[in-house]
Amino acid sequence: MTDSMGVGERETSSPFAVQARDIVKTYVGGDGSVLEILRGVEIGVAHGEAVAIVGASGAGKSTFLHLLGALDRPTSGTVFLGGRAIGALPEEELAAVRNRYVGFVFQFHHLLREFTALENVMLPRLVGGRDPADARAYAHSLLHDVGLSHRADHKPRQLSGGEQQRVAVARALANEPLVLLADEPSGNLDTKTSAQLHDLLFRLREGRKLSLVIVTHNQDLAGRADRILELSDGRLHPHPAG
Repeated sequence: MTDSMGVGERETSSPFAVQARDIVKTYVGGDGSVLEILRGVEIGVAHGEAVAIVGASGAGKSTFLHLLGALDRPTSGTVFLGGRAIGALPEEELAAVRNRYVGFVFQFHHLLREFTALENVMLPRLVGGRDPADARAYAHSLLHDVGLSHRADHKPRQLSGGEQQRVAVARALANEPLVLLADEPSGNLDTKTSAQLHDLLFRLREGRKLSLVIVTHNQDLAGRADRILELSDGRLHPHPAG
């Protein structure tokens, strides 16, 4: 891999899909006071490992997930994807790396309303410079994997909440990422649909040897992870249940 971490390349030397070292994140309030959200957070997520992060609301879990996925930059500390530090990359290159190496699933699906399910899933691959025919074929295969081949031409408003979230999962996998980051992925679903989504995530993780980092308040979902970590007082700690 080159130092620029090209979009079409993979780093394989590191045992970790994603790693964070001594992550600090602070915000400055309107009165000039400094609010410290994260204080020296450390984590290493191995290839194929599933890690659940739990903690009280407002503890900084979503903030940390955004830092791991290069949606934001830490105040200090280093995030690594596939063993390469990403903090110093310029914005355009960081966006390309994020699109290529990280998949995101949020509590709300954030599908584009005017696009069909198929077009939503194609989009990351097209943004990454793939041929449209390739993007379409791969999107079809992903929709098959999440059980929605028959809904490919439907727009989000024509899908149930669970179906929309499954489309979002397929979209997150469009560029074959190293790691899937999920922020309360079933937080907006009923109990039965949540359980189906959890089964899907772990089936895809097993089949694709995908690393998962899941922020959740759902104890059943957290309990399926290889490790459970709790974020409190700005740091990650092993959780008794993990």
